[in-house]
This record gives sequence, structure tokens and C-alpha cells, in this order.
Amino acid sequence: MIQHRTTGQGPDLVLIHGVGLDRSMWDRCLPELTRHHRVTVVDLRGHGRSPRAEPGVTAADLAADVAEVAAGSSHVVGFSLGALVAQELALADPARVRSLTLVGSVAGRGEDEAAAVRARLEGAAADFAGAARAAVERWFSDEWTAREPQLRREVLATLLANDRTSYLACYAVFATADRDLWPRLGEISAPTLAVTGSDDPGSTPAMTRRLASAIPGATSLIIPGARHLLPLERPAELCHAILTHVRSASADIRHDRPSTASASHRR
Repeated sequence: MIQHRTTGQGPDLVLIHGVGLDRSMWDRCLPELTRHHRVTVVDLRGHGRSPRAEPGVTAADLAADVAEVAAGSSHVVGFSLGALVAQELALADPARVRSLTLVGSVAGRGEDEAAAVRARLEGAAADFAGAARAAVERWFSDEWTAREPQLRREVLATLLANDRTSYLACYAVFATADRDLWPRLGEISAPTLAVTGSDDPGSTPAMTRRLASAIPGATSLIIPGARHLLPLERPAELCHAILTHVRSASADIRHDRPSTASASHRR
């Protein structure tokens, strides 16, 4: 069983982190989210204190792990790899997912985008430390680094602490799972919000709008001036987006009516 922790009271909310990170990436969001929800944060297989991930692990495997520790029906928030896992969970067991918030998710990569992520996977296999440093370089702007140098060092330390086999196995999921999910996204029935930063070079605004357009009734939100690590860089704005979406989804469910939100919007 994967490691997890549950705090707070209210409707159940599950938080799923990205590849190479762990549940601590949600620490800045927990004070606000636990004011309104019973929140479960997980360490995906191969991350944190959870069991190793072996080569060949799939998004479906990771989603089944989350389902094992989550409440019967939860609002699910996934970041990056976690967003792909959340999509898989919503497809495999729709009754478990009351709403989806997909943060910094990839979707339907084009040939150039797919080639770029394959190159990063190959780079991590050849030079893990160098790949970790390159990831942090992509995630942190110079301004953010100057403001929080210790946080940048902590994120790098988390990446470097990963078991190499587990990291590469899960990065392979991140690199390929969107290809299999893309043709099935129209089957997702949970109310869905897709969120990214305007300056995210990997989970781009165009990709986020593409994701929202593929899921029936989904909305998109672009946070100006932010990169990839929204739970750390912009926790207040992200929490506001999550809570607003969850309240809207809960109201729609209670009244048994379709959402009146527009198909997509930008902030």
C-alpha cells in the first residue's frame, strides 16, 4: 500500500503529486484546503516513503494504488504526472471521482513535444543529477530563485533523493501516458478544471486548453506569470481555483444539472 496522510474535515479531497516529487509539495496548500475538506495526500509508488516502482509500471497501476487509499468518492487534484493518474482514475472508476482538477497536465503531445520528453527521459537515464538540475532550471524563474533560494535547493534535493529505477519507471509513464489517455478523454464524466501557468514551458497554456476542450464540459484557467510548480509558486491562487471549482461541481451534483460554466476561460 502506498504511503498517505489524511487531515482536515469536510468533503474528501485527494492530492496527487508529480514525478520525482512527493506529497510534501502540497504543504503550502494544505492549511487552506484542510479548512474546507478532509484532505488525503499520497506518495505515489516509487516516491517518498511508498514502495518502489518497477519498470513497466503504468498509469493504471498508479491510479489503482490511489484508489486503494482514497475515500469512496472524492474530489481529485492531480499535478503533472499526478494529473495523468487522476485522469486514469476518473476513467477506470467514475464513481470514485466527484470532480477533477488537473494542474500542469500534459495532453495529446504533438510529435515535437513527444520527442522532447523522450529526450528528457533518455537524459535522465544517462545523467540523473544533470536531468534533475535541468528540471529545477525549467521550474524556477530567476526572480523566484532570488526570492526563495532555499526552496529551490529543497526541490532539487527531493529530486536527487529518488531511487533511480523508480524515477525512470514513473517518468516513462509521464512521457507516454497522455498518448493512451487522449482518445479516451471524452469519456470522463467528472466536472473538470485544467490549470497551468502562463510561463510553463512543458504543460503549456495551449496544451491546457487542448485538454479542457477534449473533456466534456471542462474549463481551463491560466495563471499569469507562473511556471510549472503552481502548488509551491502560487499556492493561494491555486487553492482558490481548486475550492471554487469543487464548490461549483458540488452544487451541480446536488442540483443534478449540467454546469453553466463556459467551455474555457482565462484569468
